[in-house]
Amino acid sequence: MTKDKFEIGLKNLKITEGHDGHELKKIFDGIAPGLAEYLIEFIFGDIYAREGLTLQERETVAISSLLTLGGCDKELRTHIISALNTGIPKEKIVEIFIQCIPFAGFPRALNAIFVLQELLESGEYNSNK
Repeated sequence: MTKDKFEIGLKNLKITEGHDGHELKKIFDGIAPGLAEYLIEFIFGDIYAREGLTLQERETVAISSLLTLGGCDKELRTHIISALNTGIPKEKIVEIFIQCIPFAGFPRALNAIFVLQELLESGEYNSNK
């Protein structure tokens, strides 16, 4: 683990997902020790730290990709929260999902819409944070 990349990753994780990466580490250490460090360092310390895209653009790519893959509801939910946390309004997220219809199809776009709807109805994400 590279300390600098890990610290950068923690910062980006806090901005996007709104929680401390140490919490993620505790979750994974019980089942997959070391996995959280890889995720934080590589995804958030390397990839998310690159120049060229804003965090909003990165989250747009993430939710579009996860929608297209299908079967990634937990990850899609996490990145919808990240998209909202970086300032992408829910209406724009819906438009992103609609834009994916010609490429991924209605079932996957509808599934993503339902993930967004469940998230907002659950009260887990509060836009007034």
